[in-house]
Amino acid sequence: MDGIEDTVTIVTGASTGIGRSAAMRFAEEGARVVVADVNTDDGAATADEIEDAGGEATFVETDVSDPEDVQAMVETAVDTYGRLDYAFNNAGIEGGSDPAADQPLENWERVIDVNLKGVFICMQAEIPAILETDGGAIVNTSSIAGKVGFPELSPYVASKHGVNGLTKSVALEYSGEGIRVNAICPGVIDTPMVDRASEETDTTDQAIAATPMGRLGGPAEIGDAAVWLCSDDSSFVTGETLVVDGGYVSQ
Repeated sequence: MDGIEDTVTIVTGASTGIGRSAAMRFAEEGARVVVADVNTDDGAATADEIEDAGGEATFVETDVSDPEDVQAMVETAVDTYGRLDYAFNNAGIEGGSDPAADQPLENWERVIDVNLKGVFICMQAEIPAILETDGGAIVNTSSIAGKVGFPELSPYVASKHGVNGLTKSVALEYSGEGIRVNAICPGVIDTPMVDRASEETDTTDQAIAATPMGRLGGPAEIGDAAVWLCSDDSSFVTGETLVVDGGYVSQ
C-alpha cells in the first residue's frame, strides 16, 4: 500500500491476534515497527519474527493504562528510528461477564483503564511525536460492541462506544494538522480472546451462526484494514469507525 514503506509504526497489543498480524503486515509493507505489549515473551517473539523475515522491529514492554509506560513506548520509537508516523492502538481486554448489577467495580475499572483510558493515553503521547513528522495517522481498535450492545458485557461495550466517540473527537481536532484518526470495529475474530470466551460457552458457534458470511474473521483481515487506514490509499478518510464484521451489525 502507498505511503507505508520507510515509515515508523507503533502497534500495541502486538504479542498475539490482531496486533501481531497488524505488526507483521506493517513490516511487510516496509514500516519499521515498535511492538508494544505487556506480554514480554510473545511480544518479543513478534519482533523477532519480523526481523527474521527481513524487517525491522523493536519490542517494548508496555502497559497502555500506565502513562509512564506509554511515554517510554513513544520515546523508544523516536530514539530508535528517529520519528513516528503511525500508531495502531490495539491493546484491549474483554473483562468478566456479568449483568450490570453484579459487575464487580474492579472489573469495570480495569476494562475502562485498558480499553478506553489506554487509547486516550496513547494518543496523548503519540500525537506530539507524529506532529514532529508533519503528520501521519492513528488507528484505534474498537469493536462491533462499540456499535451495538451485548448483554453481560457492559464494561466492554461502554469502553468500545467510548473509543468510537474519542476517535471522532480527536479526528476533528487534528484534521487540519495532518493527522488522520480512525477506528476499526472488528466482528468476532479468530483470536485468543475469542478462544478464552469459547472455553466456557459456545461463543464461537453462536458468532458464526449470527454472522451473515458464516465464519469468523481472521486477524490478518483486521491487520490489512489497519494498514490501509494508515496508508495514502485512505488519505481522505478520518473520523471513521470502519466495521469489519462479515455483516454482523448490518442485520
